[in-house]
Amino acid sequence: MKKIVIAGGSGFLGNILVQHFAQKNYQVVVLTRSHQLDQRHVRYVKWDAKTTGAWTAELEHTEVLINLTGKSVDCRYTAQNKQQIYNSRLDATYVLGQVVDTLTTPPKLWINAASATIYRHALDREMDEETGEIGEGFSVDVCQKWERAFHQTKAIHTRKVALRIGIVLGRTGGALIPLKNLSRIGIGGKQGQGNQFFSWIHEKDFVGIVDHVIYHERLVGTYNVTSPSPVPNYEVMSALRRVLKVPFGLPMPTWLLTLGAVIIRTEPELILKSRRVVPKKLLASGYSFHFDRIELALTDLI
Repeated sequence: MKKIVIAGGSGFLGNILVQHFAQKNYQVVVLTRSHQLDQRHVRYVKWDAKTTGAWTAELEHTEVLINLTGKSVDCRYTAQNKQQIYNSRLDATYVLGQVVDTLTTPPKLWINAASATIYRHALDREMDEETGEIGEGFSVDVCQKWERAFHQTKAIHTRKVALRIGIVLGRTGGALIPLKNLSRIGIGGKQGQGNQFFSWIHEKDFVGIVDHVIYHERLVGTYNVTSPSPVPNYEVMSALRRVLKVPFGLPMPTWLLTLGAVIIRTEPELILKSRRVVPKKLLASGYSFHFDRIELALTDLI
């Protein structure tokens, strides 16, 4: 059986990939800081995501290493949380790089998570991998240092791909669940000005892109993982109301979003930043999206 190691594979995206590859009869090894019981084709191995240990042996003779490790950015950006966001991403990436360089038979492919929020707030034009403009601020700095840590690792015998992932829409986690809840209680109107772009991807396409990268050995470097059709926030919420058959949705002005973010201990940037990101390189590589329109994706998921 081919082996895939998923570091940080206990979260929303990790679980999607674990189920996918287990169903395809891969041997899946999940590196996790929590204790979990093994399943059919899935083993959970403890690591601290910053130092070497017994887990390093799992990377020998591995087809693919996927690193999703990182503290969620859905929190208040306190000094402590900021440091944990940095450390969780950088420490895991550095230690994986150190180990890969020492292996006799290292992974053939290393896929490292990155984020589409690396681009600037963009209302005016689309951001692709070649002409997209890098933004400023804490979130962007995290993205830049994370990618730099990945690309600076030698791993000379391992193909490396960084995935700048947008907002993944899924049935069991991610952004769709709170958006559905807001719509169902009647406050599913536009958020803020409503013109900020929403760069999304259906969970099926997220998995499909990972498969695409695995099976197309010429693919290296950095790829945007988003639908080719980013849409303004007001269109997302309108489509969601139609799919849910909710007749109206009260808007949430910026001041109310800012206040609400404090109450639920998150950051308004997660909703108000305009992410107009497109997957130019993936399309050029031949990937065909299952869901390239927001209403089609929402209809499938709800």
